[in-house]
Order: sequence, then C-alpha cells, then structure tokens
Amino acid sequence: MTESEVRKLLRQIKEQNSQQAFRRFYDMTYDRLFRIAYYYVKKEEWSQEIVLDVFLKLWNQRSSLLDIQNIEDYCFILVKNASLNFLEKESKHINFHTDALSESSAADSSPEESLVSEELFAMYVKALDRLPERCREIFIRVREEKQSYAQVADDLGISIKTVDAHLQKAVSRLKAMISRSEFN
Repeated sequence: MTESEVRKLLRQIKEQNSQQAFRRFYDMTYDRLFRIAYYYVKKEEWSQEIVLDVFLKLWNQRSSLLDIQNIEDYCFILVKNASLNFLEKESKHINFHTDALSESSAADSSPEESLVSEELFAMYVKALDRLPERCREIFIRVREEKQSYAQVADDLGISIKTVDAHLQKAVSRLKAMISRSEFN
C-alpha cells in the first residue's frame, strides 16, 4: 500500500462517503491491525473485536481522516490503545490474569524499554506487511501460529523444502528491513 493509494482512498471516503473505498482501506490494513491487537491481547476473538471497533471509530471520523499526517501510525496507536484498554477492562470485570496482561503492564520494565519494544514491534509489523504474500503467509503460519512445516506444506500443496525456502527468505528480508530501519 503506497501513501498515494491511501490518500486517494481517504479522499474518496471523506468527499464521497464511499463505503467501497473504506472497504478497500479495510482490506489493505485489517491483517496488520489484527496482528497488532493479537500481540497485546493474545486472543483471536478479542483481537477481531478490537480491530472492528477501531474501524468503526475510523468510519465515524471519516471526515477528518485526510487531515492525519500518517494514517498508518495513527491506526497502530488506535489499536494499541484499544487493546490495552480492553485488557484493563477485562481484568476489572473478571478476576483474570493472562500472560498478555502481565506483559503489557510489566512493572519491572522501564518506560524506555517499553517504548523501544513497541517501536521494534511496529517496525516488525511494517516489514512483515512488505514481504511477498506467500512468504508472509508461511512466516505467519510457522512463526506466529506455530504450525509445523508439514502442516503448512500440506495445506498449501507445496513441499516441506519449499516451506523452508520461503521461511528463510522471509526471515532474511525481515532482518534486512529492520536493520536498515527504513521505516523511520
């Protein structure tokens, strides 16, 4: 997704109240925002709910979206804050303690460490989004969803060696993109 494509969609959303343009924006950004929410809450259903709430908020603010300098960072912050608020609300309503909650409110980490961790995660999400589609899909299945090489190969109708090759390609590209810090 290029900046000019996003700006064009935001203009259509604002000027024409275009649900079709909003749907394209949704399709382009949903996966990335879902991964951000999942990073914080560690539950698929909660992540979906959070992201859908964020998109509802974006639709309600459609007339001012074009004024936002960096919509990608804005969406990231919305999802992050919504995720943390959701965790806080859940912990109040239910006497409930998950790894996600303890990680998000770790008292032993300094604000600087938290900021660096969030910046690295943001770079990771952006880099992951720029991988070729097949590499990204295989990387997510193996590294984030913890599927076996054999399971991924079987699901996609490819060999285990092809899965390994795509995974190695994804890892090397991610390392290169993050080390170059081309997202700043």
